[in-house]
Amino acid sequence: MKTIEQIAAELQGYDPQALSADQVNEFLAHLVQPVTATEEVGVFEALDRVLAVDVVSPISVPPHDNSAMDGFAFDSRLLQPGQPLKLRVAGTAFAGKAWAGALQADQCLKIMTGAIMPAALDTVVPLEFVKVEGDRVEIPPGVVAAGDNRRLLGEDLMAGQPALRRGQTLGPAALGLIASLGLPTVTVFRRIRVAYFSTGDEILTLGEPIREGAVFDSNRYTVFGLLKRLGVDVIDMGVVRDEPALLEAAFRSAATLADAIITSGGVSMGEADHTKAMMKQLGDVAFWRIAMRPGRPMAVGRITERGKSSLLFGLPGNPVAVMVTFLAFVRPALQRLMGGAATSPVLLQAKSLEPLRKKPGRTEYQRGIVSRAGDGSLTVRITGNQGSGVLSSMVEANGLIVLHHSQGNVAVGDSVDVMMFSGVI
Repeated sequence: MKTIEQIAAELQGYDPQALSADQVNEFLAHLVQPVTATEEVGVFEALDRVLAVDVVSPISVPPHDNSAMDGFAFDSRLLQPGQPLKLRVAGTAFAGKAWAGALQADQCLKIMTGAIMPAALDTVVPLEFVKVEGDRVEIPPGVVAAGDNRRLLGEDLMAGQPALRRGQTLGPAALGLIASLGLPTVTVFRRIRVAYFSTGDEILTLGEPIREGAVFDSNRYTVFGLLKRLGVDVIDMGVVRDEPALLEAAFRSAATLADAIITSGGVSMGEADHTKAMMKQLGDVAFWRIAMRPGRPMAVGRITERGKSSLLFGLPGNPVAVMVTFLAFVRPALQRLMGGAATSPVLLQAKSLEPLRKKPGRTEYQRGIVSRAGDGSLTVRITGNQGSGVLSSMVEANGLIVLHHSQGNVAVGDSVDVMMFSGVI
């Protein structure tokens, strides 16, 4: 396992006092080692878990050629350009069992969706396209072509081929796919455990009486929500006062319990508290000034206790900065720790409805509201006050406008990238 110093030496242009957002994620990609322990879970328990081994299909899906429509199955060689096709109906094929009859050259088979296609038939014409008189049907010219409305054996998956790959996060569609293969269980990486706490003498826990100069803790609740959305096991350690003995006990306990530790507050330059000192004392930790807004100060590293190492993320104290640094850096790092591929939310392009001031040389994340204009294009406007302590603006927003490191001012009508919140927070 490489130390912070060794990782830093391998990265070009590493400067802890002026890191770009891209450099932070590059550093974390070197720092984070995925969990290796696995477990077998039922399909209902597999949602949002990370697949530990490839799922190889034991069967072909579908297991036979079948009809994609309710209609009439026939041999497409009987079709003549520009001519109607008249056939007699030999019987009806239902889903769930093979039709056992025999067909003559001028016959077709009424067939239900999902029913097995007899070997001699290769095309299905939908019911609504034909004229039916007794046991005879007439197919007008041009309504169907050879091979239409037939699902082929193995069209979705072939037996012996990987259906899902190691490292995939299993969503609802994946659960359905696993079940369609007849597999009652799947092997996933164990859930990671993340401990988190807020620091500072000015932080009140809910239920405490209000006192002058103190504020109620919001960060624990936003971090809790972000972690739950990610599908990890969360360990809430409350608020830890800025006292060395209490901080040491909290860090040591968290390191024994969790794979990762998240703190908020106490990492700004020149702060008169003991959080940074305790991080240094107990672990291999780097303290950064990131070229971003909001969320400039951040600590990252490892704390080892009783032979067990835990990742450490020391986030800023301001509520919006906590959320932004989590989305930009912590979330992809935890995805990697979970055994999956680190992903960032898809960036959409939207036209800015107002000018945005921006200096090149840092990445800015502004809270925005994306909507659709009358012509169908996406537009975005900021939520107003962009202060890093204005949590209400995160509630109003449905995404973050991402103004990249080298980007300058934005004029009205310019396209900007937006990181949407849907499904993430």
